[in-house]
Amino acid sequence: MVEGISHITFIVKDLEKMKRLIVEVLGGEEVYSSGDETFSVSREKFFLVNGIWIATMEGDPLETRTYNHVAFKVQLDDLPRYKLAIERLGLEMRESRPRVEGEGHSIYFYDHDNHMFELHTGTLNDRLARYAKGKAA
Repeated sequence: MVEGISHITFIVKDLEKMKRLIVEVLGGEEVYSSGDETFSVSREKFFLVNGIWIATMEGDPLETRTYNHVAFKVQLDDLPRYKLAIERLGLEMRESRPRVEGEGHSIYFYDHDNHMFELHTGTLNDRLARYAKGKAA
């Protein structure tokens, strides 16, 4: 039986740039750095973001951007602060997809390696309740 998500791994060209994103935007804490050692497939850093283990490993960036993404739950009142932190790092924000009222709000942005992140205010229950009302509601 699956107990939950163990960790999320991102392959990145520059571990320090990704560290800044995880710490300055997501509020994460670095808990491990391999330095020049290689225990896995490359140099790596581990972070905790509100109890979620995020691993970053050195490697080639993604060649293209897609809508594949990881979404983190945030509070609506915090969106302006997140937007400012993303802008300070010079990261590209993506226009949010069209939304229906009651579905929540999001900020989408890309890291330096073409990974997309979403900061989202809604929950699965919010979305299912809104969708149950139908398009015209």
